[in-house]
Amino acid sequence: MVSAQSANLEKTYSLLVIKSFLIWTFTLAVCLLVVGFPLVVLMATVGCLLSIVLQSVMPVSAVLLVAGGLIMFNVMAVLIAAGVLTFKGVHPTEIKWLSWLHGEEEQLQSTTVYASCPLTCDIKL
Repeated sequence: MVSAQSANLEKTYSLLVIKSFLIWTFTLAVCLLVVGFPLVVLMATVGCLLSIVLQSVMPVSAVLLVAGGLIMFNVMAVLIAAGVLTFKGVHPTEIKWLSWLHGEEEQLQSTTVYASCPLTCDIKL
């Protein structure tokens, strides 16, 4: 009875770890594409220059080598970062700015503040 319960707990824990890893992988990949767009442009520029330089050394596969290296670097960075966050025990629900990921609404300010209010609200007639 005890071994059956411990096996069930281990299965549940491993599923939670896998789910957390997949959520982190998705979130980091989206953040790299959306927020890291200037970084992607910089990597593409460096990749173009590197492929031009390597074209004189190995003319057949310079572009393929550079493009494959940049893609592999991005994929490995996302997977390693997701693995580190998962095995450190940081769950995506604990992160405040990831409320969009698990369907929570951000609390909006309930009182209306007009643009002229800082200038006129304290005036008493």
